[in-house]
Amino acid sequence: MECSICGSESVTTLKSKKISAKTKEINELLLKCNDCQSVFKESISESKPISIRLIISEHESSKKTSIDIYPDEKLTKGNLLLSDMGEVEITSLETKDGKRVESTITENISTIWTNSIEIPARVGVSVDLTGKVDSFKVELDRDFEFATDDFIKITAYIIRINVIKTQERKIRDGFAKARVTQRIYGKPVKFNNHDYDLTDKIVSRKGLEPKRR
Repeated sequence: MECSICGSESVTTLKSKKISAKTKEINELLLKCNDCQSVFKESISESKPISIRLIISEHESSKKTSIDIYPDEKLTKGNLLLSDMGEVEITSLETKDGKRVESTITENISTIWTNSIEIPARVGVSVDLTGKVDSFKVELDRDFEFATDDFIKITAYIIRINVIKTQERKIRDGFAKARVTQRIYGKPVKFNNHDYDLTDKIVSRKGLEPKRR
């Protein structure tokens, strides 16, 4: 804030009054310059936050709420938001014309699609039994890390990870955090050594199914 008379940035606020309009908030200030002693008025206006529908995914279920954000704020896929249901990560933005985009300003948005980051990651585990697949879902800390060629114990199986399927791609040589991993694929091996045991992390099991080709 500068003095309107001498241009000094050394000013003191004597009075402040907020006026609320339909879409804006106006802050009327009475200021005094500490250099030339002039007293002058200044108004600062800013847009009010707008309420946007927020969808929070929690594995197979979802919750609806809303969040207040300034209309000129830019949102991007991957941004974190603090909602009334905890911290969430943006996965997609739906605009008022029904399109899904990865980045735009808030005033263009009708719905923000998100994932909760305050619950464990849920990851599928597929055990390839040559013609059939035994399928599990496990819940893990979001920062748990999978790597191809890891040896995993799950129920009576010891499997080696061949493929890690993430939200973006399939990994055949590398690693991924549980928070971005959708499913891991592996085949049983004929020894008992393993890197970690996921048996007590199982939340569901489909059982044997024909292998998809």
